[in-house]
Amino acid sequence: MKQFFGENYVHHGEIVQLPLDFIRQLCLKIQPERPESRCDKDMDTLSGYAMCLPNLTRLQTYRFVEHRPILCIEIKPKCGFIPFSSHVSQEIKHKVCRYCMHQHLKVANGKWKRPSKYCPLDLFSGNKQRMHFALKSLLQEAQNNLKIFKNGELIYGCKDDQDSVSDWNELARHLKPFFFPSNGLVNGPHCTRTIVKELIHVITMALLSSTDACRAGDMRTVPISQGRSYCEASAFNKELVRNGKHKLESSGLPRGCLLYKTLQAQMLDMLDIEGLYPLYNRVEQYLEEFPEERSTLQIDGPYNEAFYEKLLDLSTEDDGTVAFALTKVQQYRIAMTAKDCSIMIALSPCLQDECSEQRPVVLASKSRFTFSVSVLDLDLKPYESIPHQYKLDGKIVNYYLKNVQAKDDPVMSSLFKENEDCTLVLHKVTL
Repeated sequence: MKQFFGENYVHHGEIVQLPLDFIRQLCLKIQPERPESRCDKDMDTLSGYAMCLPNLTRLQTYRFVEHRPILCIEIKPKCGFIPFSSHVSQEIKHKVCRYCMHQHLKVANGKWKRPSKYCPLDLFSGNKQRMHFALKSLLQEAQNNLKIFKNGELIYGCKDDQDSVSDWNELARHLKPFFFPSNGLVNGPHCTRTIVKELIHVITMALLSSTDACRAGDMRTVPISQGRSYCEASAFNKELVRNGKHKLESSGLPRGCLLYKTLQAQMLDMLDIEGLYPLYNRVEQYLEEFPEERSTLQIDGPYNEAFYEKLLDLSTEDDGTVAFALTKVQQYRIAMTAKDCSIMIALSPCLQDECSEQRPVVLASKSRFTFSVSVLDLDLKPYESIPHQYKLDGKIVNYYLKNVQAKDDPVMSSLFKENEDCTLVLHKVTL
């Protein structure tokens, strides 16, 4: 993934061996601390190995500020584009993004109590107004897509039943020394809103800042003009429509910024899961006939230079070969990894005379910060997860069509009545 994001922003870590008893004790110790929504995920207590990674809630570049207070924002941006593939069978997928549709299924399944107003296409738009709205929506309904750390300790995020007003007041109390060190701001709702607004501004500027070069940074998988640049379900878009405005501005992301690189990696999903699944079946059929070829095809790695070179073929013309199918499958795995990664933005206050051109700096109204940006959760998505993704995609789309879009459409609404029984009557007809 360094090829896509750049050397300075991906931390590969190192593999370390641990006693099994230590891992079991660790698993028991952290279980009570985990959010309820994550308790269905198990830690691997049998392998005896772990990844040793840096603490990304700390600045990764400038050791001289380690003794200063550090603020870190973790964002899981999710998929920032709407499918442009001709293989898509339901027109709704060309209009509403996967994240916004999935929210309704998650609420129905009890994962969350209410849908978030966050839409990834707003964050990836490059338009500051849309980005501010997206980040504010994440702060209102953090779910597991936003966390804030202060000196390495979690101070905000992942509480489904949170009272956002009281939580924002508590958050503002933590943030005030960072953004208004002179303490000249009065307390109360106005103060809270002002501090949150400052936080959103700083996050936006850090996300739009240029990052280091990477080999795949300029690999355009699709022109920006292709595909829809907004989601019809976005709360920002709906507000514009209500106000009689129908043009949603998309400024476009700076080519060097991390969001741009993330989006480009995501767009390796050129066929959508609907176009990809038959190709996966082609590879599976080949492996059933020649199981010994699995290692040659690098299904399970190694993810080396040879693996990366195969990802550069961006053609979508299917020549019927296993090689074509495999390339698309591996590109899809990279795309899915980029869709589920997390971005960590670490900020530390600095004085004006300490900030030089060599260090990236972001400015707020009354303060300035040095910052570092990192990407994590970059384990390549498993080959075996593709059938699950195909089934999940169908569930998400079908639920949305039946329970959300149908309510907005009076004709469809009469066809789909939620929780209403119906009887099919068959009449005998004599011809």
